[in-house]
Amino acid sequence: MFEALTRLFGKTENTADRNDPKLSVAALLVHLAAVDGSMKDEERRVIRGALMDHYDLDEQSVERLIKQAALRDAEAVDFYHFTSGITQLPMEDRIEIIRMMWTVVFADKENHELEDNMVWRIAELIGVSSRDRTVLRNQVRGKKSAEAEDQ
Repeated sequence: MFEALTRLFGKTENTADRNDPKLSVAALLVHLAAVDGSMKDEERRVIRGALMDHYDLDEQSVERLIKQAALRDAEAVDFYHFTSGITQLPMEDRIEIIRMMWTVVFADKENHELEDNMVWRIAELIGVSSRDRTVLRNQVRGKKSAEAEDQ
């Protein structure tokens, strides 16, 4: 038992990983997609696309990033590890992260209250105002509604 506790508390996270906003954002998106109980294919596609577009990644790099993010998310006990480094980013980057989150929320054309709550909490933690969060939500929801009407 002592050995198990030593491994648990002796475990150190790579500082570069902990401070990598790309990995933190990916972990938040992965968590968000699964927060309602399951991650749907549409949500997976949106996460891949958002990360590829925002960070200019190729498919292989984004798949590796998502795998790392899923592992990091599974080990996390709160959002602090993810949001602490993000708060240092410029406001336009933090706003874009919230936009990506809303895109994941509306990817399956459903808005679960747990998803809504998570976006609200992350926005608060990274300093994005309620007004900006709500405007982004309405923009993304409106865009998804218009896309659905076109199909």
